[in-house]
Amino acid sequence: MQRVTVVLLAALDAAIAAAVGLTIVLAPFTLLWVLAFGADAEWGALWPVSGTLWQFGHGVPLEVVLPDALMSALALPKEAAQFALSVPPLAILVFTLLFAARSGRRAAVAGTWSGGVASGAVTFALIGVLVALTASSAVLRAPLWAAIVVPASVYTAGLLLGALTHAWGEGDSGVIDRLHDLVDEWGDWASVPAETIRGAAAAMVALAGASAVGIAVMTMLRGGEVIALFEAAHVDALGATMLTLAHLAYLPTLLVWAASWLAGPGFALGVGTAVSPAGTELGPVPGIPVLGLIPEHSSIWMLVSVLVPIACGALAGWMVRSRLAWEGSADAFAPRVAIAGGIAALSAGAAALAALLASGSIGPGRLTEIGPSVGGFALAIGLEVLIGAAILLLAPRHPDELAEERTDRWRTEMAQWEGSSTSG
Repeated sequence: MQRVTVVLLAALDAAIAAAVGLTIVLAPFTLLWVLAFGADAEWGALWPVSGTLWQFGHGVPLEVVLPDALMSALALPKEAAQFALSVPPLAILVFTLLFAARSGRRAAVAGTWSGGVASGAVTFALIGVLVALTASSAVLRAPLWAAIVVPASVYTAGLLLGALTHAWGEGDSGVIDRLHDLVDEWGDWASVPAETIRGAAAAMVALAGASAVGIAVMTMLRGGEVIALFEAAHVDALGATMLTLAHLAYLPTLLVWAASWLAGPGFALGVGTAVSPAGTELGPVPGIPVLGLIPEHSSIWMLVSVLVPIACGALAGWMVRSRLAWEGSADAFAPRVAIAGGIAALSAGAAALAALLASGSIGPGRLTEIGPSVGGFALAIGLEVLIGAAILLLAPRHPDELAEERTDRWRTEMAQWEGSSTSG
């Protein structure tokens, strides 16, 4: 495929990703606006709020400044007139990241990933600049630099993730191939970088799946509390629909909270609160329906939840050990130690980034501390994944496994010998 075509398609992908993300935010607000104020209502405030919330969905922190008329109507204290909002609905970020990874992979398949990545990143950044300059709101205020840099960084990271992953596995006839050849000269250490990344990805995907199962179980057990909070909100069908959509947008954020609970540190729902397997200490919490899933009491038996991240690490270790055995490089001990440590370090880094995005402030006063602790979550995930990965990667191999491997190698060598004899 010609380079110009790849560049144009990557730019089109970036425009589509931005347009779809903005539409996801704008569509429900448009419906709410029409039903609440009618088709003849003033539309001037709809785009600024929607554009700012699109930025917020990518992790841009906001400052909420409530007007005096609203403060008086709701009888709110003066200290609640201005507060930070920094716990974003990560569904928008995840969508942008995955869409960008798909675009980056397509550029790598076409053989010109660098041009595709540059084109997509620049196009998305320009759209981000346009949104930042036109979507300024008096109520929801975002720092201009963050409104421009953060969404563009998310899309660029997705592009690089998709492009480099494919280029490393399939080659690019360029710098990645030269780097791959250099790594191949490391001997037994050649598999360390790729297997470390693969193992960490497997551990994080497994942990995300376990967190989703945990949320599903709590939904079945405490669905009544969620329904009661919906009823206590006294909203009509449209309001209930908007609340449900907001809950879905925050589902990835809740997955991070659930993962932190499984790992042991838990998360906070306000200053001085803690929700963890070791105990639940809560004061007054917002009447958000999804918070009805939080268990009111903890038990010492809940501490067995820390086995879940260990099992995720063990799964990663088993997958890597199997690949090493297939490639005939499972005997070297030091590289396996490095892979286990690398899996733990990358997993801890991913946990720290996820906790950073899923924690912050959602209101004034006590609500300035919400979500998991970055350091505690990263440390717990790193140690637990290390234990699981080390058990499977460093344990002595079973005699039956060694015998099967020798048999497979003998068959391969015999097939090669017979092939050479026939050709001779």
